[in-house]
Amino acid sequence: MSKIIALAGKGGVGKTTVASLVLRYLSKNGCSPVLAVDADPNSNLGETLGMEVVKTVGDIREDFMKDPQGVPSGMDKIVYLEMLMNQVLMERKEFDLLVMGRQEGQGCYCMVNNILNRFSEELEKNYKYLLVDNEAGMEHLSRRTSGKVDMLILVSDYALRGLRAVGRINEMLGSLKLTVSRVGLVVNRAPAVLGKAFLDEAEKIGVQILCTIPNDDILLEFDMERKSLLDLPDDSPAVIAVDGLMEKILRTIGEK
Repeated sequence: MSKIIALAGKGGVGKTTVASLVLRYLSKNGCSPVLAVDADPNSNLGETLGMEVVKTVGDIREDFMKDPQGVPSGMDKIVYLEMLMNQVLMERKEFDLLVMGRQEGQGCYCMVNNILNRFSEELEKNYKYLLVDNEAGMEHLSRRTSGKVDMLILVSDYALRGLRAVGRINEMLGSLKLTVSRVGLVVNRAPAVLGKAFLDEAEKIGVQILCTIPNDDILLEFDMERKSLLDLPDDSPAVIAVDGLMEKILRTIGEK
């Protein structure tokens, strides 16, 4: 059974950047194979990894709903959808990437979603780690029938709005059909010393701060030049911070 590490936070706090650095650590430290799932409708995990995403799971779902009878003659619908899912799985040496893409349009998607979810969960059994970059509403994780997350990383920037969004996500966990073993907070683009107001708010929402990630000019340089964050140098301040975070997490979930 794969270990599941998920990330969530409001838009704009650098959650996908953190997810990319987590994947960088897993890929370079003998933790393969990894399945990275971009479950944020604003899909840009592939872009930060230097990968061009041509088609998503959402595209499969929409195309099928437009023409449910378009299944090739003699082929079962389940087999057909699973074949299409295999086609959108982007494979690399150390990890694979599955992009969920857009949310549903109008109509009943129950049958299609059930098939896609079942395929996803069967697929995950082939990997040592599952890394999920979520939207704030945790929609993808809440649909999982296994309902298990080993580590949920809540990401905020150094702003009370980001921190309060983390608090709302944390409160929401109780209403989801999820078993989240551990939850922790990562503060992105953080100063060397966190201010009292920020620390007081963090204490109020009751989530432990696992690490802080400083501003890192190399990240901006890579973004402007469209370089993969997987190729960041080892001495990047953000890489050092996330590598330390992952050492701590893997010890916590019993992997080190």
